[in-house]
Amino acid sequence: MRRASRGPTRFKWRSAYRLHAPHTQSAWGPIGGKRLATASEPDFERDVAIGPLRLDCGVTLQNVVLRISVYGSPRMDGSNVALVCHALTGSSRVLDWWSGLAGPGQFLDTDVLAIVGVNALGSCYGSTGPAALAPDGEPYGENFPLVSVRDMVRAEREALARLGFARFAAVVGGSLGGMRAVAWALEAPAQVDRAIVIGAYDHFSAMGIALNAVAREALRIARTPQEGIALARKIAMLTYKSEALFAQRHARKFDRKGGDPTKNAADRYDVEGYLDHQGEIFAARMEPLSYLALTRAMDLFDVRDVPLAVPHPQFTFVGISSDWLFLPHYVRASAERFAREGADSRYFELTSNHGHDAFLAEPHRLQALLAERLAPLYSSLRSPVAGAKP
Repeated sequence: MRRASRGPTRFKWRSAYRLHAPHTQSAWGPIGGKRLATASEPDFERDVAIGPLRLDCGVTLQNVVLRISVYGSPRMDGSNVALVCHALTGSSRVLDWWSGLAGPGQFLDTDVLAIVGVNALGSCYGSTGPAALAPDGEPYGENFPLVSVRDMVRAEREALARLGFARFAAVVGGSLGGMRAVAWALEAPAQVDRAIVIGAYDHFSAMGIALNAVAREALRIARTPQEGIALARKIAMLTYKSEALFAQRHARKFDRKGGDPTKNAADRYDVEGYLDHQGEIFAARMEPLSYLALTRAMDLFDVRDVPLAVPHPQFTFVGISSDWLFLPHYVRASAERFAREGADSRYFELTSNHGHDAFLAEPHRLQALLAERLAPLYSSLRSPVAGAKP
C-alpha cells in the first residue's frame, strides 16, 4: 500500500543519502592500526544500534542507529572525554568541520582529550533519518516522525552507554549543537562536568522559528529537491552572516566571475554569486528531508521550565556580538538563569562581524576567549594515566 505523504511537498521524495566516501566507513577499532596521516580521520568509528526509541511526539521509532566517531584515547573514567555536538548540517566527524578548534594542539586537544562526535538523530551522515529504511522496507521519507532535541540527546546517551561512555569532562556545541549541550546538562547532569554552549540558549526565539519556516517553505514549493535545498540554504546563509561582513566582503561589487548587472538583468552582484555557490555545494551534500527534520527540532527547543538538578555541571555560554539568529542578550540571559539556580555559570561574548557563523569562522578567537574555562581540566590531566578505550 502506498503511504500517504505529509505536507504540501510538490516533488516526489526520493532517498538522497549524499555522503562523501569517508562517511561510509564503519569500523570500531584503530583505523589502519594507528592515526592516519590525515588528521581529520577518527581513530574509531561505529554505527551503534539502540533499538526502538520512544519520541516526545508519542511515536516509537524502530531500529534506531547512531554514527559515533572518536578521536584520541578515552580514559575508562571519562575524565578526558569531550563530547562535541555538531550544528544543523554537521556530522560525527568533528575534525571535518571544526579543525580550527579541535585536533592536536588545539583548544580541544586530541593529544590530551578524547573527542567524541555523534551524528544527530534525523541527520543524514550515518544516523537514522528520513533516508533510513522504515520497518516496511521503504525509506521513511516524508513519514519520518517529528524529533526533538531531547530525543536526540536520549538517543545519544543510549548509544554512548553501549560503548561504555558514562561520563564526560565536557559537552561542547554551537547552534543546534549548543542546544544539545544544554539538553545534555539538564537530562544527564551527573554525567556532564562542563557544558560549553556557543551561539545558543535555553530556547529558540520566534524570529528563529519564522526564519526556519521560510526556509522549509522554500524547500517544499521548489520544483526539485536540489533547487529547494539550495534556496533554503541561501535563506539560512543570510541568518548566519552579518550586514557588516557582507558589506566588507561584497559591498556592491559585480560578480567576481564576470558580468554587469547594470547592463544585463541575468548578471549578478558578487553577493548573489556567493549565495548561488553556497546553495550549490549544500545541495550536493545535504538530504532535504533531514534539513526539514532538524530545523523543526530547533523550533521545538524550549527548556526554560526544566529545573537544574543537583549535582549539576559548570556552564559556559558564549554569545556572538553580531549574531542576529541567536541574539547575544538571550545567551546572556540563559547564563544568568543558571547562575541564579546555583550553577557556576558564566557568560562570554565573542566580538566578531561574522555573525552566527563566527564560532566556525574564528576558532582561534573563540579559543582565546574560552581558554580559562578549560584550564583546570587540562591541569588535572597533565599527568595522564593510560586507560583502555571503552
